[in-house]
Amino acid sequence: MAASRVYTGAHYPGDVIAGAALGAGLAVLTQRWWPLRDDVPAQAARARTEVPALPEGRGLVVVVNNSSGSADSVAAELLAQLPQVELRRREGNQDLISLIEQAATDVQAAEDAGALGIVGGDGSVNAAALIAAERRLPLAVFPGGTLNHFAADLGIRTLRDAVTAVQEGHGGSVDLGRVIAKGTTTSATDGESEAAYFLNTFSVGAYPELVRAREALQKYLGKWPALGVGLIRVLAQSTPTRVVVDGEERSLWLLFAGNGRYDPPGFAPSFRRSLDDGALDIRAVDGSQPWARTRLVAAFLTGTLARSRVYQAGAVSRLRIDGISETAHYARDGEISPAAETLILDKVLHALTVYLPRHEPG
Repeated sequence: MAASRVYTGAHYPGDVIAGAALGAGLAVLTQRWWPLRDDVPAQAARARTEVPALPEGRGLVVVVNNSSGSADSVAAELLAQLPQVELRRREGNQDLISLIEQAATDVQAAEDAGALGIVGGDGSVNAAALIAAERRLPLAVFPGGTLNHFAADLGIRTLRDAVTAVQEGHGGSVDLGRVIAKGTTTSATDGESEAAYFLNTFSVGAYPELVRAREALQKYLGKWPALGVGLIRVLAQSTPTRVVVDGEERSLWLLFAGNGRYDPPGFAPSFRRSLDDGALDIRAVDGSQPWARTRLVAAFLTGTLARSRVYQAGAVSRLRIDGISETAHYARDGEISPAAETLILDKVLHALTVYLPRHEPG
């Protein structure tokens, strides 16, 4: 195209070269601010895990959380593709956990090999995943919620992806993130420990508010501009959280832990390439640095977070957080939980078996 403009005499060669350089430069700069996500699903297991193939859905008991996004329409389509599947619908204020537990019990009691399934968003999937892991049942995830991050990282972006995995009996295992709370605010005994689990993320500080602000603006601005505007709003209204991280007292705007390493490596974790790497992806924004808020926003807007002193990132297998009870809560897969005096984060390796699409390299 550039050559034709010069050949026909429409533009001088210098103009064409300058225009091409400007266009290429803007493309590179745009990708720096709005990183692209590839279409390769996360590696859920290095070796295939045996799961029962259920061509017609016989033996698959699926709990449908009707209060999640498009769960109702997904359930109708699921029944059309797997005619022998058994659906258990959550109605009204029915307890979701009890419904999933009963479904798991029925799968275990059946004579033939079967599986537990869930139709819903990340919150519903989290509840089903913990029960499936505890009962050692394979889990079939059918995305039907407002947010389906875990399903997307498995490569399950459509209902057909999940149905095909169930029909073919293709599966793998994934890690679970674990939060061990000691000296909980509801505990009657000092030192009592309670464990909770997360499929995606754990956070303390302003991160939950940041995610909510981004989601509210995303449909109008797009994901990355919405994140920038949300970041400015949240930092203007919040204050740093004082905690002790692995014995070091810190003042943090936020502390994020991901179940597995997230990409891109900058401020906004979006997707994972592996769900069984044994790592916790840790990202923190230091509130003790001078002009920390201004420097953070400037680094985000210029794409220089990796070199900013107010932002730290790394990967660990275990993290201890003390003094957390002063913040009143923490977030786990989008759900707010009461804080404890001490939280210990670690991983339970290959704890959950899931159905996932067959993916061939290339």
